[in-house]
Amino acid sequence: MIQKRTEPEAQTSTLERGRATRRRLIETTARLGKERHGAQLSVAEIADAAGVFPNQITYYFGSKDSLLVHAAFLGLLHDTRRIERIGRQAPDAATFRRNIARAVLALPSLPSVAGALAAGIAKAELAPVVDEHLQLLFRQSERFVTQLVGSRGWSLKRPVDVEARTFWSAALGAALLAHAGAHGTGADLDLAGTLTVHDQTGHV
Repeated sequence: MIQKRTEPEAQTSTLERGRATRRRLIETTARLGKERHGAQLSVAEIADAAGVFPNQITYYFGSKDSLLVHAAFLGLLHDTRRIERIGRQAPDAATFRRNIARAVLALPSLPSVAGALAAGIAKAELAPVVDEHLQLLFRQSERFVTQLVGSRGWSLKRPVDVEARTFWSAALGAALLAHAGAHGTGADLDLAGTLTVHDQTGHV
């Protein structure tokens, strides 16, 4: 005899399906953004790649732009895992600063994040979404730097939260300038100079 699911069970199943669809949309959009190097994506393209109906994007995110913000920062957070691995491999603080800066400026997710920042500036309703993801990025960076500095015996010349915000403000600002069409390359920006991580012995 087949038992019917109770109402709470049915609601839980619906919520789980909704979360899975939402996650699939974000992950698919992040992948497409990375493959297209930040190029514009249509609702139809995203929906087709994710295997959903176009109106589900509006249902779960309110707008395509909101989805793009979520996806851009998901891609960035995934990329920061590689950045952390690079940081852990540095034998000294000077190498850490240099390698981290070089790697961040080459992140494939930066063009999409620049687009997300521009959207947050242009549309007030997206600003809280952008801020939510920025705060998550800052906290993740703070934890990483705190752990690394503690394990290596290094130190910072300013509070770790200021260190993280200063670094990412410079990196994302550069990405936003590039998104706006400003000429220049990563060599024009001393991103490593925004980091104050140094050896405990006083060597920079």
